[in-house]
Amino acid sequence: MLGAVTTSLDAERCYRAVASRDARFDGWFFTAVRTTGIYCRPSCPARTPAAANVTFFGTAAGAQSAGFRACRRCRPDAVPGSPEWDVRADVVARAMRLIADGEVERAGVPGLAARLGYSERQVHRLLVGELGVGPLAVARAQRAQTARVLVETTDLPMADVAFAAGFASIRQFNDTVREVFACTPSELRSRRPATRGGGTPGWLTLRLAARAPFDAGEVLLFLGAHAVPGLEEWDGTTFSRVLDLPGGPAVVRLSPAPDGGPAVTARLLLADLRDLRAAVPRCRRLLDLDADPAAVDDVLGADPALAPLVAGAPGRRVPASPDAPETAARAVLGQQVSVAGARTLTARVVALAGTPLAEPVGSLTHAFPRPEALAAADLSAVGLTGARRRTLTGVAAALADGRVALDPGCDRDEAVRDLLALPGIGPWTAALVAMRGLGDPDVWLPGDLALRRSLAALGSSDADAATRWRPWRSYAVMHLWSLAAPSLFTRPPAPPSDRSAS
Repeated sequence: MLGAVTTSLDAERCYRAVASRDARFDGWFFTAVRTTGIYCRPSCPARTPAAANVTFFGTAAGAQSAGFRACRRCRPDAVPGSPEWDVRADVVARAMRLIADGEVERAGVPGLAARLGYSERQVHRLLVGELGVGPLAVARAQRAQTARVLVETTDLPMADVAFAAGFASIRQFNDTVREVFACTPSELRSRRPATRGGGTPGWLTLRLAARAPFDAGEVLLFLGAHAVPGLEEWDGTTFSRVLDLPGGPAVVRLSPAPDGGPAVTARLLLADLRDLRAAVPRCRRLLDLDADPAAVDDVLGADPALAPLVAGAPGRRVPASPDAPETAARAVLGQQVSVAGARTLTARVVALAGTPLAEPVGSLTHAFPRPEALAAADLSAVGLTGARRRTLTGVAAALADGRVALDPGCDRDEAVRDLLALPGIGPWTAALVAMRGLGDPDVWLPGDLALRRSLAALGSSDADAATRWRPWRSYAVMHLWSLAAPSLFTRPPAPPSDRSAS
C-alpha cells in the first residue's frame, strides 16, 4: 500500500518513486532538493537529483516551513491531496480534514481545537510530532495554493485575491507568494498560459486533479442519476449543484477535463470569494478525487470474486457528498423507496426549507436545508409517512443541537454510534452516511438488497466483506452495485455467467 510511504517516509522507497517519476505518489509526499532550494512532486520531469541532496516531506507545508519553494515546472501545489487523511481516523487526520475545509480561516486554531475536543497545545503538539509543522503552517500552505489558483485562473485584482485566499493583509499575501513561489503575484500572473484567465464573468474555473486511473464521466453519471430538482442538475455531461457554504449558497458545475486527463473541470459561482477555500475540498470529496486507486485495486483485485469487476473498471471511485448532514437527511428520505421516489421527496423538502439562491442558475434554485431549518419545518405536506417524518425531524434536531456531529473532523465511529441511537435510524442508514457523507473508505452496507443480489451472483457473502475486502469495503460496494444497477455506471460489468462462459 502506498500509504506506508508517508507514515514512515522511508527514504529509499521515496527515492525509488522519484527516480521512476511515479505519478501514483504525487500528493503522498514531496521531494525537497537542498542544492536548489526547491520542492517537487515525485513525478517531476526534471532531472532526478542525487539521493544525497534530497529530503522528503509528508506535506507541502513541511517543505515550505523548511525554506523550500515550489517547483515552477511540476507545480507540486496542484497535486491530488493525500488519501491518508481520508483513510485514517485519528486526531491528526481529523485535523487535516478540518483545516482543508477552511476551519482555521473561519475560527482560528482555538476553533479547530474546540471542534476536535482537544486543547490548542495538544493539537499543535500532535501535528508537529507527525508532520513537523503546526496547524497554522498547514493552513498557510493551503492559502498559498488557493492564491496561486486565483492569480492564474482569474483576472481578479490582487487585493481581492488576497482577501479570497484568506490572507489578513496584502503584505502577508505578497510575502507568502514570494517565499513559496519565488516571484511576485504579478509575475505569477504574467506567466500563466494564454488559455487561462477570463471566462464567464463571476465564474471561477479550476482544474481539480485526481490520481489515474480515473473515469470522471462515471462519477458524474452516478451523481447525475440521483440529481434532485432544484438542488442538482445533470445534462448528460455536466453535473451541477448548489453548495451550502459559510458565505451563502454557491453553484458548481463539474465536467470531465477537456484534455482527457485524470481531472475534472469545476466552474464555481460563489456568493463570497472567501468560500473558495471551503468549496474546493467539498468538490474533491464529492468526486473522491484524493483516493489511491492503486492501493484499492491491489486489494480488491486480488480477490477472485471481485477481480473481474476491478479489471473492468480500474480506479472506480465512491461518489460522496459535500455535506454529511445533507446525506443523513437524504438517506432517511430514501429509506424503502425507489431512487425516483427519493428524488421527488427530497425536491419537495428542498423547496420547502432550503436556502434560496439570490437568483436561479438554470434549474438550480435552493441549497439543501440546514439542520436547524429542517428541524423547524412543517413536513406534513411533503408526502412522508408519520414515522419517516418524525425520523427526519429527529435527525435534523440532533444535528442542530450538537447531539450528533457530522463535520469533516468528526470521529466517524462516534458519529455512527450517535446516529444509531436516534429513533428510526438503523445500521444501513448509519453506514450510508459514513460511506457517502463522511467519506469513510471502509464501510459495508448491512442488509442492502442490491449487494445481496450481486453477492449471490458471484457466489460470495457478507463474510467476504468483513474480512478480505478491508480496508476498502466502500469501493467493493461500488463494484457490486455496478453489477446490480449497470445503468448507473459507464463501465458496467458483464454478468457473471457471461464471464464464466468466456
